[in-house]
Amino acid sequence: MGRTLEFFSVSPQEKSMSDLRLDATQLDRYSRHVIMDEVGPDGQKRLLEGSVLVVGAGGLGSPAIQYLAAAGVGRLGIVDDDVVERSNLQRQIVHGDADVDRPKVESAADYVDALNPDVSVETHETRLTPDNVADLVADYDVVLDASDNFATRYLLNDHCVLTGTALSHGAIYRFEGQVTTFTNERTGSSDPPCYRCIFPEAPEPGTVPDCATTGVLGVLPGTVGCVQATEVVKYLIGKGESLEGRLLLYDAMDMSFETVDVLSNPDCPVCGDDPEIESVEDVAYDGTCSLAAD
Repeated sequence: MGRTLEFFSVSPQEKSMSDLRLDATQLDRYSRHVIMDEVGPDGQKRLLEGSVLVVGAGGLGSPAIQYLAAAGVGRLGIVDDDVVERSNLQRQIVHGDADVDRPKVESAADYVDALNPDVSVETHETRLTPDNVADLVADYDVVLDASDNFATRYLLNDHCVLTGTALSHGAIYRFEGQVTTFTNERTGSSDPPCYRCIFPEAPEPGTVPDCATTGVLGVLPGTVGCVQATEVVKYLIGKGESLEGRLLLYDAMDMSFETVDVLSNPDCPVCGDDPEIESVEDVAYDGTCSLAAD
């Protein structure tokens, strides 16, 4: 089961005092949050002071960016080295026809700027690599993995485990999607799993076709990306039960959701009892993303 994040409760008196932290425009903009006991002005303040790095501004990143910005997450980092193609527009909804050939980070930043002036956007027009992952992830509260390749997923997992950074994972294929959360809060007893515990190695290159080859239902990443954004918002406000320790599986054709319990692997090379990965330099992030050869 996921961890219950019940960090605080706000009394009516405290809520009245907390209202002073938000200006009149913010109280209006976030009023549907403020009136909820589970969020309230203190929770909204946490969102405004929070920071999320979204890796990928495509199918999953688009809805995640939209809803994190609308919720008032104060600082959003967006990492992507690609440009907008017309074939993206069927699902990557922060981009429009006029954005074709523009860098995705620029298009996504313009969308956020128009949506919510409370949100500061930091664009990183680059591909995530072992050389830059530490600098890119540093100073963000949560990482939302909206990437579309295994090398990035394993790199983010390994770095976030090693640094104790919370990570939201999402992936899609044709009509199916999956989501889970890794808080990477490790105490030494009953520690939760990481991505490598669930998927020890990446599939051999070429064995899993991409959406350009097999297609993808346009609305599918909207559902999966919104679930990821929900997990991140709950993490930032410290409320609700996360998907940590559970893998949520979604089938759009059957319109079914299923959660599968996932356990930590004591032999995991990055979070196990005797980890072999002490740095992202220990891994070859190509092929199966296994330990680099000596």
